[in-house]
Amino acid sequence: MTNPLPTPRVTEQLTAAGAAIEHESFAIIDREVGAHAYPAHEWPVVRRMIHASADFEMNGLVQFHPDAVSAAIAAIRRGAPFIVDVEMIRVGLSQPRLRHFGIEVHEFISDPDVIAAAQAANTTRAVMAMRRAAELGLLAGSVVAIGNAPTALLEVVRLIEAGQAQPAVVLGMPVGFVSAVESKEALIASNRAPWIVVRGRKGGSTLVVAALHALMALAETADSER
Repeated sequence: MTNPLPTPRVTEQLTAAGAAIEHESFAIIDREVGAHAYPAHEWPVVRRMIHASADFEMNGLVQFHPDAVSAAIAAIRRGAPFIVDVEMIRVGLSQPRLRHFGIEVHEFISDPDVIAAAQAANTTRAVMAMRRAAELGLLAGSVVAIGNAPTALLEVVRLIEAGQAQPAVVLGMPVGFVSAVESKEALIASNRAPWIVVRGRKGGSTLVVAALHALMALAETADSER
C-alpha cells in the first residue's frame, strides 16, 4: 500500500488529482536522477527544476551559495518582494502562494520611462529596469530572480559591488549565448549576496518560476514547523 499524500497546503496543487500527478513525477525523478551531491534542503529546488524542464542535466548545473536556501526562506517568510527581469516570470508565479506570504512581484522592463531611459543611454531595458528597482529601494533584502536577460544580472552584480543594492538572494539563471555564462560567473565571483545559479548557457524563466515555487514550498514547511 502506498503512503497517503500529504495534506494539501498552499504550495501544493489545488486538487488531489493534480497533487498525485506532481508527487508521482517527483518520485520518478528521484528514481531516475542517479547520484547527486545536493543536501536535503537544496534537492527539492533542483528536483522541481527538473520537473519543469524534463532536463536531468539540472543535476549538477544548478549550484548554490551555502546560505542561499536559508536566506531565500527567511526572505519569503517575511514577505520580501520578488524583483524579476521579465513579465513571463511574474505571470508564471502562483498568485495564491504569493498572497499566502504577502509577496509582491515587481518587473519594470516594459515601463515606458524605462524604455526611454534605455534608448537614451544606449543600453538595454533590462539594465535600466534593475536601476529603477534600485532607485525605488526594492533591491534591499529582496529576492532577485533573473531568467532571461544576462545584462540584468550583470547590472545587479554591479549595483551590489557598488554598495547600491543588497538583495537577500539572487537567482541567476539567464538563458542564452551572449553574456549568459559570463553574468552567472560574475555573480558567483562577486559572492557578496547568496546566489543560486544554473551554470552554462541553460536557464530561462520556466526554471526561475520552478525554483521560486520550490523555495516557497520550503518556506511554508519551515513556517509550519516553527
